[in-house]
Amino acid sequence: MLSPYELFVGLRYTRAKRKNHFISFISITSMLGIGLGVAALIVVLSVMNGFQKELRATILGVVSHIQIAGMGGRLADWPVVDEQARSNPEVIASAPYVMAEGLLSHGRPVQGTIVRGIIPELEATVAEIGEHMRQGSLETLVPGKYRIALGIDLARSLRASVGDRIVLIAPQGQVTPAGILPRLRQFTVSGVFELKNYQYDSGLALVHLEDAKKLFHFGDAVSGIRLKVEDLFAAPRIARELANTLPTNVYVADWTRSHANFFRAVQIEKRAMFIILLLIVAVAAFNIVSTLVMAVTDKRADIAILRTLGAAPSDIMKIFIIQGALIGVIGTLTGLLLGVAIATNIDVIVPAIENTLGFKFLAKDVYYIDDLPSELLAADVMVIGVTAFVLTLLATIYPSFRAARTNPAEALRYE
Repeated sequence: MLSPYELFVGLRYTRAKRKNHFISFISITSMLGIGLGVAALIVVLSVMNGFQKELRATILGVVSHIQIAGMGGRLADWPVVDEQARSNPEVIASAPYVMAEGLLSHGRPVQGTIVRGIIPELEATVAEIGEHMRQGSLETLVPGKYRIALGIDLARSLRASVGDRIVLIAPQGQVTPAGILPRLRQFTVSGVFELKNYQYDSGLALVHLEDAKKLFHFGDAVSGIRLKVEDLFAAPRIARELANTLPTNVYVADWTRSHANFFRAVQIEKRAMFIILLLIVAVAAFNIVSTLVMAVTDKRADIAILRTLGAAPSDIMKIFIIQGALIGVIGTLTGLLLGVAIATNIDVIVPAIENTLGFKFLAKDVYYIDDLPSELLAADVMVIGVTAFVLTLLATIYPSFRAARTNPAEALRYE
């Protein structure tokens, strides 16, 4: 336990003016180093959390929680499979789909794309594409009208807008006396969506399910069924349960399997960045070692006087632990305040820096998102603060132990 005089002496040593100004300089440097390291940790982890959240939101805006697909890309008895899947109480919605590749042509521009056939009213129950429409709506996709909704970057590449007519070329050819010819169908652009995910904004086109069936010769079959569950984090377990009850000719995958690499990579990067940036805090914290070692040398006479007055070695040790801990506390609190301030205002700070420097940090054609997100978690702030404080306490052990072993007679010999 700390006694009042140990606390008083330790605090006085911290704020007292020293003859050796270099000790004060190292103390301030240690505080700043700890503060900057803690702030950097909070900001980086908040950005990684925000990136993971945005990535999950944009992917799940297009990809369903669970997807049931037929072997070979076709599911013939899909109404039966759909009924069996919906019998699970945790499945709250389902929607059939047709997926195929094609070429879109609008005059001279030609772009390859993934064509997804959907039923708009059912698709809205399993995905959020309808909430990201920039022009038009998914309800305009009416069977037999041959209308199409394009991702915003795909529409720009084709130089197409709502009302324009474009040609969809199916890869499966038609056998004619003149040979095999590709199947062509003219579609009218009825909507443009923006998911803020370059993969989908530049390579996804939506048509009505019946139109897709006719164009790609699916007949009564579909490519598969998309499901939505109550708890998206329970999707892996529900997918395993469905795989045990559905026919063996279907393939069941949840969102964590279809995009596992993305989320695993983000999690690994988050852990790696935490370890790397923690080294900055560790280096700054162990600067306290040199600060206290020089302080002990500077205060040898004071230590000797305290020992002759009856102070125990443990009391001397506590005095210098308090001094080092106070440096760590000030640096940690400064870093926490600075990091929280930056993390909560990063949506304002980053655009200001981009405008000043004249370039964008996140290019949409390279990254999955085009802005720098941030999600500050109280658990991260607590872990960072506690870790930084523990490192500073560890750094005080050796200098404090050295101070406690000071021999009063030797220290006062030349005083």
